[in-house]
Amino acid sequence: MKKNILIVGAGGVAHVAAHKIVQYSAAFGEIHIASRSVRKADAIVESIRAKGDAYPSAVLRTHTVNARDAAEVEALIRSTGVQIVLNLGASFVNMSVLEACVNTGAAYIDTAIHEEPNKICETPPWYANYEWKRREACEKAGVTAILGAGFDPGVVNAYARFAVDEYFDRVNSIDIIDVNAGSHGRYFATNFDPEVNFREFTGTVWSWQDGKWQSAKMFEHRREWDLPVVGRQTTYLTGHDELHSLSQHLGVPDIRFWMSFGDHYINVFTVLKNLGLLSEQPVRTAEGLEVVPLKVVKAVLPDPASLAPDYTGKTCIGTLVRGVRNGKEREVFLYNVADHADAYREVGSQGISYTAGVPAAAAALLIARGTWDVHRMANVEQLPARPFLDLLAELGLETRVRENGLDLPVAVRPQRAAG
Repeated sequence: MKKNILIVGAGGVAHVAAHKIVQYSAAFGEIHIASRSVRKADAIVESIRAKGDAYPSAVLRTHTVNARDAAEVEALIRSTGVQIVLNLGASFVNMSVLEACVNTGAAYIDTAIHEEPNKICETPPWYANYEWKRREACEKAGVTAILGAGFDPGVVNAYARFAVDEYFDRVNSIDIIDVNAGSHGRYFATNFDPEVNFREFTGTVWSWQDGKWQSAKMFEHRREWDLPVVGRQTTYLTGHDELHSLSQHLGVPDIRFWMSFGDHYINVFTVLKNLGLLSEQPVRTAEGLEVVPLKVVKAVLPDPASLAPDYTGKTCIGTLVRGVRNGKEREVFLYNVADHADAYREVGSQGISYTAGVPAAAAALLIARGTWDVHRMANVEQLPARPFLDLLAELGLETRVRENGLDLPVAVRPQRAAG
């Protein structure tokens, strides 16, 4: 039986996921897109219809919804009869959308950890503060809830799971490396919603080392990597969603996240932060207006979706795993390389949105097909990795493997199955 699906959100990631879901619409019934601004949802539908006969026919409907209102989301789920909800809105809405899914029995998928607007960087493991408190409710209701099914978190979690299962007898460390070697040609912009993007880098940097949480400051620890395709890149130790689940599920003593930043980005970010313009706390202007500085910065920066037409270059995101196999030290890097221009030609997005939206669509497909319809809450590393990686390769994100500087045969090959 085909399952109706609801996409909550209408940003760049939702745009990509909607295109991919329509490409594989044989697995679904009606496809619904809901946003606070129905105009943005309508724009996604228009971009899909512009593909004409290149895409299968699909029933597409759009709606207005306040996703922070669980009752409103629940009413929409019931009125549309959807069985899968793909939450691609801001991470502030996770708990309300999840609540609506538990109350209706619809499966739930998200791509980032829940956040509260007035808080930045919570006590680890962050998932335990919100989503994991609903584990019992999900299991009792028989609701599938897949957490963090983007690229990072998401695909990198599956890479870690795959490495632990397939390549090692013991894993000593995991380093997740996220490099965007592309250029959008703007003076300054963020690849995701600026409000969400900046919040990642203004709090304490948490990493999992020696089997415990370690704190640091942003840009305090720097490391260079010589990576496939994109070459030598400078990265910085950064706190990130997947550390909060991988640290609890894989039994690995050292897990870190590294992200690339150019000197220009760091300089602009530092000025904005030191001036207080990245604060999430409201301030009052001389005219008596109450404003949130971070929201003002968001309002003046380019919409991340607008970067797509001019974006060039590639991303390289992967999971570097070190450990022991058959008594010998081993190092394996599982990764993907995505091209910004290729993403724009295919679905009209930049590569960052593409790498996050395709995995979300793949997770929805795996639930629709029954493979990941587990009737409980799970982070990606708690689920079988191979079906996910197989499907990602089919959808356009191929897994590559490098060991000790040498490329290995592709671990997971695309099969190009229909539907």
